[in-house]
Amino acid sequence: MNSEIDTFSILKLTEKGSSSVDDVVAREFPLTIVLNNQELVTLLCSPTNLKYLAVGFLFSEGFLNRKDEIKKILVDDQRGVVRVETEGGEEVARDVMFKRLITTGCGRGAHFYSASDAQGRLKVESRVEVSTLEVLALVSEFQRRSSVYRTTGGVHGAALCDTRGILVFSEDIGRHNAVDKVFGECILNDIVTDDHIVVTSGRMSSEILIKVARRNVPIMVSRSAPTDMGLKLASDLGVTVVGFVRGRRMNVYTHDWRIASNARQGC
Repeated sequence: MNSEIDTFSILKLTEKGSSSVDDVVAREFPLTIVLNNQELVTLLCSPTNLKYLAVGFLFSEGFLNRKDEIKKILVDDQRGVVRVETEGGEEVARDVMFKRLITTGCGRGAHFYSASDAQGRLKVESRVEVSTLEVLALVSEFQRRSSVYRTTGGVHGAALCDTRGILVFSEDIGRHNAVDKVFGECILNDIVTDDHIVVTSGRMSSEILIKVARRNVPIMVSRSAPTDMGLKLASDLGVTVVGFVRGRRMNVYTHDWRIASNARQGC
C-alpha cells in the first residue's frame, strides 16, 4: 500500500442505515530536523520525500542559501529524523530559535520569520507571462496528479510548472510541507525555479508567499483563497497571485500584467 495512506475501520451512517467498512485515511508522521547537531523543529507531515522536505524547509527559513553549503544529509525513516550538516557547522542563535511561530497551516507548520522580515528583499523582476488557458490547463493537470487527495481528501498538493506542464509535484498533509518538498527537490536536483509557476491547493497566506518569493518564483496559482497579508507581500515583492481557479474562472489579485491579456476572454 502507498506509504502516505492507511486504512481505518469506521461506522458509516446514512439515511438508509449503518455499516462497518474500512476507510482510507492520510498518514501523519512526525519529522524532526536536526541542523549541525542542533534540534531545530519537529514537523507533522506525510512520511515521504523527507530529505526534500528538510532541505526545502531549511532554505525557505533562511538557514541555507546555497546547495554547496550542505556537507551531509542523513535520513532516518524509522525514527523520523533528518540530520543536515553544513560546511561551516554554525549553531542557530538562541534569539532565532525563540522567534519560531506556529503557522496557520494544517500539519502544524512552523516558521522562523515574520512578514516584516520580507521588507527590503529584492523584488521578483521576472517578465514571464502566462495565458489564462495555460493556467487552466496547469490546474487541470495538477488535479489529475493529486492521487492521494482523491483517495483520502486529507492532503494538500504543490507543483513547480512552466507554461507547458508540471515539472515537480508533491503531496503532504501540510500545505507548507508540500511547497517545501517541491523546492527541496528543485534545490537538490538543480532544477531552476526562476521564471516558473507554483501551483498549490492551499490557502495563499504570508508564510507561503515568502517561501515562493525566496525562490524567485513570479507566479503563484491556487484553487483556494489568499489572505490580506499574503496579498500585501505579493504586491511588494512582485509576485502575481491567482486564486479561486475553478471551472473556467479565476481571480488575479496582484501584478495582473503577467496574465496575458490576449487570452483573458477565454475565461
